[in-house]
Amino acid sequence: MAVEEMEVVLALTFDYGQMASQPEIRCSRALSAHYKVPHKVIDLRWFNDFSRSALNQKQVLPVDREISIDDVDASSRSAQKVWVPNRNGIFLNVAAGYAEGLEAEWVIPGFNKEEAQTFPDNSENFMAALNESFRFSTAGPVRVKCFTAAMDKSRIVAEGLKRHLDFSTLWPCYQDQKHWCGSCESCQRFRRALKNQNLDFEEWRFQGGE
Repeated sequence: MAVEEMEVVLALTFDYGQMASQPEIRCSRALSAHYKVPHKVIDLRWFNDFSRSALNQKQVLPVDREISIDDVDASSRSAQKVWVPNRNGIFLNVAAGYAEGLEAEWVIPGFNKEEAQTFPDNSENFMAALNESFRFSTAGPVRVKCFTAAMDKSRIVAEGLKRHLDFSTLWPCYQDQKHWCGSCESCQRFRRALKNQNLDFEEWRFQGGE
């Protein structure tokens, strides 16, 4: 959606020591190449110094029946286990530095309203607060713009279908396996989003990330 509207000068992928860092990097590199956008990996593995998240393998990752994506209270409990302190705050501030240096106007994350229910750093209020902060921390007109912040994941899949996105090029999984695990919360939400658009998660799963 961004490349349709503007020139995208750089795509950033953050390696913060998460389990899925390598498939995420592989997929983001391939997607960036497809859209002819330069790509850079930012090494933030020092997150392991302070993050006690299951994503950094500091506790057991919730899977299968431990997760109930339709129950906000249950999702809030599972979100606590995968919470990474100030992750999106650090990501977007790093990105704002690159944007200012490259004389780019926008920093573009991929947030969504579904996860904003349990992750406040996915919310539109969070982006508004960052925009106010960037008025002081950048010398140029750097702002956050998210094309998907008001969408749930089903709507995002629908937008992907309109653009003929190959869903097998994505890595929605929290884990580093040969294929999407299908059992973590991220996979479960992606499964539901695909199903709501009459797409079969299993059909894409064994192609995923290749």
